[in-house]
Amino acid sequence: MSAALRRPRGAYRRSVRVAALPVLTALLLSVGCSSVDEETGAGSTGPGVTSEPCPNAIDKAKGCIYLGALNDLEGGPFAVIGQAVDAGQTDFWKKVNESGGIGGKYEVDLATNTKNTSYDAQKHAAGYKEIEPKILALALSLGTVQTQAILDDMDSDNVVAAAGTFWSGWQFPETDKGLVLESGYSYCTEAVIGLDWLAANKSKPTKLASVGFPGDYGGDYAEGAKRWADANGAQVVATIKTAPNQVAGNQDGPVQQIVSAAPDVVTLATGPAETAEIIGKAVAAGYKGRFIGAGPTWNGALLKTPAAPALKALYNSTSPFDGWDGASAGIAEAKAAAAGKVPSNWAYIAGWTISMPIEQLLETAAEQDKLNRVDIRKLANSLEVNFDGLAPNQVYGKAPVAKSFTGSIAVPDDAAPMGTKTVEANYKAPTLEKIKYDSPCVMP
Repeated sequence: MSAALRRPRGAYRRSVRVAALPVLTALLLSVGCSSVDEETGAGSTGPGVTSEPCPNAIDKAKGCIYLGALNDLEGGPFAVIGQAVDAGQTDFWKKVNESGGIGGKYEVDLATNTKNTSYDAQKHAAGYKEIEPKILALALSLGTVQTQAILDDMDSDNVVAAAGTFWSGWQFPETDKGLVLESGYSYCTEAVIGLDWLAANKSKPTKLASVGFPGDYGGDYAEGAKRWADANGAQVVATIKTAPNQVAGNQDGPVQQIVSAAPDVVTLATGPAETAEIIGKAVAAGYKGRFIGAGPTWNGALLKTPAAPALKALYNSTSPFDGWDGASAGIAEAKAAAAGKVPSNWAYIAGWTISMPIEQLLETAAEQDKLNRVDIRKLANSLEVNFDGLAPNQVYGKAPVAKSFTGSIAVPDDAAPMGTKTVEANYKAPTLEKIKYDSPCVMP
């Protein structure tokens, strides 16, 4: 680890990595009268920054930074995951505030401008319009198509966001306009990591099938599986598009195609409910191959469904982040913040981890007296983030190096936290050194 990224042991405050400047005395101003240049939007503070304390301030002498979140908290296919992401982010920012806040002068409020968008692009856009005048940045924008629906507005407004999505396009500056701070790998590279692990630890697949939701999630993951197959002499025998059960009703069609194609491995990019149904019904129909699923396919509650025996026997999940049973400093901090509570699923860790770039960005801006949208956007494009072992450290504003991505592989386990046991952490996939990765794998 470079000196720029090194942190003192046990310290929560993130060391921030842009050229060190003397800390300027911040001019604390309310949202309504922030010192922002009318034409450029630049200034010491901007929208979403106030000298007044946060609504539930720990230290009422500090000002407040208001962040927004657009999440699937109810009514959408990823509500269970969205709720866990929200819990992870809530605990993260609570810990930041308890540890002195941002720059020792501000606390952070997330709750006031958190909106449920039910994973619907129109609701997402409406929610953004409602909270945009009140926030400095988005702590979360869940969903790729949803985030793309507001990207032009974010560009006009100079609003950066933490990505609640692992589309490969967020990793390329020309695609995300320098506004979306992703964490960990993409869905495309996730499929490669999972298949390489299966090849090394189970048996090397010769026939693959992919099942996924249309668009970035399923499309990115399916493309990763295809690139793995091309690099390893395997055949993709079926690329199956499906939809959440709220739309499709059931997964009988994908199950029939899996049984008919008889692949060695099925890659899954669906929701948890669809995962359980596909695996349970396919195995009941005689399918004997294996399944590897992207992070959003898992929820510990699946072990209470009739599909549990099939899941335990034939399914592995992947995650870009260290598991709850991991040994990283980041997991230790998240566990301390959770205060003995075991999260409902891995998305709590995602919520914690994807908050880290925004926190480190705000610290950088506070050090330089640049808590405004224009300067934060500029700083984001040279930011280096230390993820405390939860994910590989990352430099924003540059094209990614695929071979640097790692993932965690887990197996369902009733006795493990969140229902999965990590069988390998920080797994490096050799195939990532063979494939071309210089542009988004798919364009939704």
